[in-house]
Amino acid sequence: MKTKFNKNWKASKQPRKQRKYLATAPLHIKRKLLATNLSKELRKKYGRRNIELRKGDLVKILRGKFKKKQGKVIRIKTKSLKVYIENIQVKKREGSKIDVPVKASNLQIIELNAEDKKRLKLKKEETKKEISKKIGTEKK
Repeated sequence: MKTKFNKNWKASKQPRKQRKYLATAPLHIKRKLLATNLSKELRKKYGRRNIELRKGDLVKILRGKFKKKQGKVIRIKTKSLKVYIENIQVKKREGSKIDVPVKASNLQIIELNAEDKKRLKLKKEETKKEISKKIGTEKK
């Protein structure tokens, strides 16, 4: 694999190459890697399995120390692919509390942030097109 990011690179079994792909990926691709699966109700409603995380989404943690806890997304670091959730904190030795970063793959969206109407509208249109393509009812 080359030193720069390679758009044509498909996959590798080697973990070092997978890590390098993630580390050297540009932000617009890293943003897509922050997609998280939806709850069963949201899957039925929007007709898709996952969606990109946004600040304000209500999420449930599925893995790790804070498993089964819920909270709103307060900050997303695209560069490091980390998500910070409200009230998910660790107490430091000195007594102060700090937010714990969580990987997006360990989360599940329970409620979408509906402030941005465009986000939901686009996703609905995309899913309608995808469903019609699968069925084969789309006009050519």
